[in-house]
Amino acid sequence: MPSLISPNADPVSSGEMQALDPERGRVVEARHRAVADLTAEYGLDGVLLTDPATIAWFTCGSRLQLRGLSQSGGAVFVTPQARVVICRSSESGQFFDREVAALGFQLKERPWGEPRGNLLADLCNGRRMGIEGERVGSVDLTESLGQLRRPSTAIEEQSLRSLCEELTHAVEAACRTCEQGQTESEVAGQVAHRLYRHGLTPSVLQVMADAQGHRYRHWNHGPDAIQRYATIHSVAERNGLFAGVARTVSFGPPPRAIRNAHEVCSLVQAAGLFFSQSDWTADEVWKRVVRMYEKLGAADEWRQAEQASVIGYRVSEQLFTPDARFPLPPGTVVHWHPSVRTAMTGDTMLVREEGFELLTVGERWPQLNVVVKGHAVDRPAILIRDDAAV
Repeated sequence: MPSLISPNADPVSSGEMQALDPERGRVVEARHRAVADLTAEYGLDGVLLTDPATIAWFTCGSRLQLRGLSQSGGAVFVTPQARVVICRSSESGQFFDREVAALGFQLKERPWGEPRGNLLADLCNGRRMGIEGERVGSVDLTESLGQLRRPSTAIEEQSLRSLCEELTHAVEAACRTCEQGQTESEVAGQVAHRLYRHGLTPSVLQVMADAQGHRYRHWNHGPDAIQRYATIHSVAERNGLFAGVARTVSFGPPPRAIRNAHEVCSLVQAAGLFFSQSDWTADEVWKRVVRMYEKLGAADEWRQAEQASVIGYRVSEQLFTPDARFPLPPGTVVHWHPSVRTAMTGDTMLVREEGFELLTVGERWPQLNVVVKGHAVDRPAILIRDDAAV
C-alpha cells in the first residue's frame, strides 16, 4: 500500500502541542473513532472528507474553506490510526495554526499551483476509500456521515446558544434602529455589520419591505424603501454551526391584514415548535402543522415555501416535507420559519427529552400569548415603533 506521507519530510503534527480546549479534543477523538468504525463496517482503508459541513463536524468547528477562494478548500483524510489535513501550501499555516491547532491532526500540503484533484487522487490510489459522493472504486458514505452529524453534543449546544443570542440581538437591534425610508439593502448592511463584529457570517439575509415577502418568499434585499413595515430574517454561521431568526417591525400600527397574517404565522410556528418532540418523526409534526393551517383558514400557505428544517453544520440538514419520516432525537436543532401571505416568523429550537428549548430568545421583545395543548408557547409579536413619519 502506498505511503500516505512522503518519506522525505515528516509531517508536522498538531498533537505535539498542548490541547487548547480539552473538551473539544475529546469530541474530535470520539468522532475519529466513529469514522474509523465506518472503515471497519465497510472494509475500507480510509475515509476522505471533502464536504465543508462534514469537516466542520469532524473538527468540532473548524473551517477549511476560505470564503471567496474556490480553490482553497481543504480536505481531511482519516484512517483508524491518523487524521490528516490536506490543503494548499498557501493555506497550510492558517489552517494548522488557527483551525486545528492541538487537535491531533497531521498535515499534508500541496503546492498552491497544483490541482487539488491530483493530490486527492494520489491519496486514494490503491486504497479502498469511503468518500462523500459517487466514484468508481469507492464507497459513498454521504448518508452515513450525515447521520453522524446529528444530533448535537453538549459543546455544540453551548456554541449554538451563544450564536443564537448574538444573532437574535443583531436582528432585533436592526429592527429597533432602522429608519423609515431606508432601503432594504441599507438595513441588510446594518445587520451584516453587527453579525461580522461578533464573528458571525450571514448565510441568509432577508429584509422584506412592506408586501415584498408576499410577492417573493425567498427575496433577499434590494433598493426598495421601507414605508410601513419590514421583516428581517437571517441565518448565520459561526464555528461551522448555523442558526436562524426572523423579526418584524412596523412604523406605527400595522395594517390589519399584516397583523392578522402575522398572528396566523405565529400560531403555526408555535404548533411546529411544540410538536417537535423527542423521538417523534417529521411527518407526525408536519400533520399537526398542516392541521393548524387548515384550522386558521390558510390551508394552502404551506405550499408556497419551506416551513422548517433540521439545521446544524448546514443551513438545511433535512427539510420538513409531507413525506419526511426522519426521527427527532434529543439534541436535534430545528429552524422553524413559516410564512403566511405578507408575514414570516423564524426561530431556532433544540429538541429536549422534556420538551423544546427555544434558542433565539428575544430581548424585551413584545410577545403574542399563544397556548398549544394547554402549554404557553408565546411568540414574538410585531414591534410597533411610534416614530413613524407623519
